[in-house]
Amino acid sequence: MVGYKDLRRVSFRPACVVLFVAAAAWPGSTMRAQPQLDREPATQPESTKIQTPDGVGVIIPIHTEITDITADSVRRRLEEARRQGATVIVFELDTPGGLVTSTFDIADQIRNLTEIKSVAWVNTNAHSGGALVAIACEEIVMARSSRIGDAQVIFGMPAGPQAVPEELKPKITTPVLADVRASAQLRGYSQTLCESLVDPDREVWWLENIETGEREFVFRDEKLKRLGESEKADSTEEEADSAEKETDRAKDETDTAGGSAADQKPQWKLVETYFDIRLESEVEAIQPVVRDDQLLQMSGSEAYAYGFSKGMVTNDADLRERYGLASTTHVKPLWSESLALWMTSMWVRGFLLAIILLGAYVEFHTPGVGVPGLVALIALAVFVGAPYLAGLANVWEILFVVVGFLLIALEIFVIPGFGIPGILGIVLVIIGLLATFVPDEPGRAIPLYIPSLPSTLEGLKYALITLVSSMVASLIGIGMLSRFLPRMPVFGRMVPANPTPSEVAIDDPYRGLARVGDVGEAAGPLHPAGKARFGSQLVDVVTQGEYLEGGAQVEVIERRGNRVVVRALRS
Repeated sequence: MVGYKDLRRVSFRPACVVLFVAAAAWPGSTMRAQPQLDREPATQPESTKIQTPDGVGVIIPIHTEITDITADSVRRRLEEARRQGATVIVFELDTPGGLVTSTFDIADQIRNLTEIKSVAWVNTNAHSGGALVAIACEEIVMARSSRIGDAQVIFGMPAGPQAVPEELKPKITTPVLADVRASAQLRGYSQTLCESLVDPDREVWWLENIETGEREFVFRDEKLKRLGESEKADSTEEEADSAEKETDRAKDETDTAGGSAADQKPQWKLVETYFDIRLESEVEAIQPVVRDDQLLQMSGSEAYAYGFSKGMVTNDADLRERYGLASTTHVKPLWSESLALWMTSMWVRGFLLAIILLGAYVEFHTPGVGVPGLVALIALAVFVGAPYLAGLANVWEILFVVVGFLLIALEIFVIPGFGIPGILGIVLVIIGLLATFVPDEPGRAIPLYIPSLPSTLEGLKYALITLVSSMVASLIGIGMLSRFLPRMPVFGRMVPANPTPSEVAIDDPYRGLARVGDVGEAAGPLHPAGKARFGSQLVDVVTQGEYLEGGAQVEVIERRGNRVVVRALRS
């Protein structure tokens, strides 16, 4: 059984997560739809009307991908709604979904709102996790142009969604189905339809009892059984004739045993029309409702007819009228929460990594600890901190980065030379940075592993691309810093200009004399050091080991700063 932590980076098919409602255990199970909704005009149910507008409504928008930041933001805004004395909390949904564990968190928070009425307002799309949040609410209302559905479990990757391998589907989908089943049973939705939101192999038909008018959603096998059709009824004509004969024989046997089939079970037919709440008229029902190569996705009218939506809401005024609210207040995410979400994007993280490398370069080439080092540390904190807050990174990944930098600092400032601690530190930093891009694989008990699934391999590929791109960008930046920026007034203080030749040249005490090739005279014995006269200037010289008497002619053969090497002048 996979724990929630193992599912941290598993998301649902984009739009990214939806109803995942589903009773996987009963293939032929059905859930009665609410036929009165199929016939009603576009008015609100009497049970939801509040005659006196004295309620307090709080609207909580969820308009981004669902992450741990979103879940924490919803928790904070629910507390704010309670402080404001809310009687109705409306979750305005326009989201592609997101992380499974984050979606579970939000759904649990909503189901625990026993003292406050919860409403999901789909305005305008609730896919994947958005639908999961919607069905957790007591009621769902939808904008006139809105969609809800498409909930196949996937691995969300930078290059796009990746299907979950067949061998992992039971482990991945079981906790999802369990969570959604809790909402489906609590709110009374068709479990058959909810299964078709998750599994594209499910074919769903809409049947109506001829005698009672009762309507149900059933899978293909149940539809064939209730309509008395054969499994191969839609194949060739010969097979159809054979199936018809087989059906007639079965009916004859039933009649002989004790009455006709009609006396033993209700008669069913395909639903032909349903009431469209938006058009306020009957429209033709498409059969099957969901083909065996599709996932269920519903418009506002379809969600109303299928028993999910309670009506259509266009704006805040409609909400106030529908639920008898004296006022409605929007409680939006804080700027810091929105900033944290933006900081987890691929482009921003690549930019931050380039800033880290540039700041480290400048800091190591300037004395003391200054602005470049501080900027690099801040960028590093944001680089690893934002993914952690968003649920994309784990504690061990951050720990690897911190320990790696500590080992590098130990190698530079404490241990002479560059050896094992420095190399190990670099390796840990690289592994930690790359790991913040790579999703967890379900069932992994250890933090460090070699990726094997397509989604984790894809994440590793994009991590390497980001790392290499950032290093190339930082190298270009280093070249610009060393060549152009020192001349600028502000940046010149950060990176000192390269010294000129005159600034690094050593003072010549002999004023241009005693250069290679010059000839002088030994002022005394050279054994092998001594003095020689070049013009009027006495110069300290040394031979290559030979001994010369005073007055001997000498020739300069080497000059290094103040060191002058001479030998006896050869004729």
